[in-house]
Amino acid sequence: MTKKILWVDDEIELLKPHIIFLESKGYEVKTAQSGLEALDELKQQNFDIIFLDEQMPGIDGLETLNRIKLQFADLPVVMITKSEEENIMEEAIGQQISDYILKPVNPKQVLLTLKKILNQKELVSEKTNLSYQQDFQRISMDINMINTYDEWAALYKRLVKWALKMDAIQDSQMRDILQVQFQEANRAFFKFVKQNYEDWVQTDEAPVMSHDLLKKMVFPNLSDRTLLVIIDNLRYDQWLTIAPMINDYYRIENESLYYAILPTATQYARNSIFGGMMPLDLKKHYPQWWKDDVDEGGKNLFEKDFLQAQISRLGLNLKSNYIKILNYNFGQKIINQFNRFKNYDLNVVVYNFVDMLSHAKTDMDLIKELAPDDKAYRSLTKSWFANSPLFELIKLAAAHKMKLFITTDHGTINVKKPTKVIGQKETSLNLRYKTGHSLSFEDKDVYAVAKPENIKLPKTGINSPYIFAKEDYFLVYPNNYNQYVDYFIDTLQHGGISMQEMLIPFISLNPR
Repeated sequence: MTKKILWVDDEIELLKPHIIFLESKGYEVKTAQSGLEALDELKQQNFDIIFLDEQMPGIDGLETLNRIKLQFADLPVVMITKSEEENIMEEAIGQQISDYILKPVNPKQVLLTLKKILNQKELVSEKTNLSYQQDFQRISMDINMINTYDEWAALYKRLVKWALKMDAIQDSQMRDILQVQFQEANRAFFKFVKQNYEDWVQTDEAPVMSHDLLKKMVFPNLSDRTLLVIIDNLRYDQWLTIAPMINDYYRIENESLYYAILPTATQYARNSIFGGMMPLDLKKHYPQWWKDDVDEGGKNLFEKDFLQAQISRLGLNLKSNYIKILNYNFGQKIINQFNRFKNYDLNVVVYNFVDMLSHAKTDMDLIKELAPDDKAYRSLTKSWFANSPLFELIKLAAAHKMKLFITTDHGTINVKKPTKVIGQKETSLNLRYKTGHSLSFEDKDVYAVAKPENIKLPKTGINSPYIFAKEDYFLVYPNNYNQYVDYFIDTLQHGGISMQEMLIPFISLNPR
């Protein structure tokens, strides 16, 4: 489609060669010799961009710019000026000009400005597509060759960063290709975890995991006052979405991924973070605080106690504080009470919004429409964070020069493929893992552990294995099978084995 330019200059006849040049390049150029004439033209037809002279008789360029922006806020305007005075350009920039050009005007400079502004999306799309196509084959080869937990973390980061670049372009075909590559990677990642997970929890040859996160990553790196924020269910792609907002207040010291334990569910992973032990050991040493899947009541009611027990066990002289924020109003209350706990050695804040958002996608049609895919889910997370009490708390922490850690307990995945499972009445309810008596399942679709103690999980019965769904599968009972498949397909779930659930962010930040 031909792009339409409105060029406003009281000496427009002198610019005729430039206009002929642009028309030869396929642009349609309409001219105006004053600000008022330009405003009349804008009432009669639409333009893609305006070139606006800064010095004109009558209403000058800045006043014309002001009137244009009042009616057409998103219309790109390029200011053309003889003046290099700083205050004039500051005023123009403050009114959101897209660019400026100094006289005398160079035709090639004008063309470059047009391409930069009008064709930016197309240029970005072409460059992104070409770069990904060049990297596609290398990623495919790496998927089949890498065999260490650090290499898998690096590959996942690479795929996620491509996903965010794809968000910026309108090419659904390339996003589909990337999604297929994610699936291919998760298929290989599942095999890798299945082969190595038992060794990880039984030996020291392991990545940093939930139960040693505080001991290895937090406690050795505390400053005088530290804020640890655990955003339940925060994936790495969501972290990258909110990171630019935090960057105004904190600079990143270290950005890494650690491995959530199995099951990648809050009851197991977050209790292990705070207790500093695998679930089997937590149940053994602190039976009064641990609850199995089959037990009644909340499963994460004693995180504060687990945290204090770990601090005491490690012999640390820390004054710690624990806060769990479940809703906006309580978050605001914590902001108002900030002075009461700002001088603790370690403040731990658990924020549950992202987890609630993922569950809401299952239960609420509105959330399903707002977040039909990962791109929209990232956008929703960004919008939430920008207006959340958590962001306000982080700003306050920065103002008081507190060190900041941001992490999570597990991620989540959009499930696509159902697989049948049969169990007794007491079988756990999670769609990505099950434990219970006499489970029957499709062996190819899960990682099955007949002896839970081998991966340091507590038994829930004499013959109660654990099974973990692979890739983007979800576990469905045969009764009312089609009804449940329709209800849960394309919902966000966690508990199983995928890069999105297991490879999760840990960020260390220092105040600016």
